[in-house]
Amino acid sequence: MASKVVRARLDGPSEAALGVLLSEGRNESEAVRTALVEAGVRRRRRAALRDEAARLAADPEDRAELVRLRDELDALMAPVPD
Repeated sequence: MASKVVRARLDGPSEAALGVLLSEGRNESEAVRTALVEAGVRRRRRAALRDEAARLAADPEDRAELVRLRDELDALMAPVPD
């Protein structure tokens, strides 16, 4: 795959983040590639978690189990009479 050159103007926070990656011994190209890959992984994980939460929220059996567990926990947390 051919390399692609990307140019970007960095603001203060992104320049500071680049500095962190450079301090780990990477050159600018390695630092930017690392940051892009890590950001992509985080975004895919968040999307997967959102999808899983939506799936579980739409599952009537799972919702019923949550209600049962909440009621059980509420009973355990009830104030103890003197």
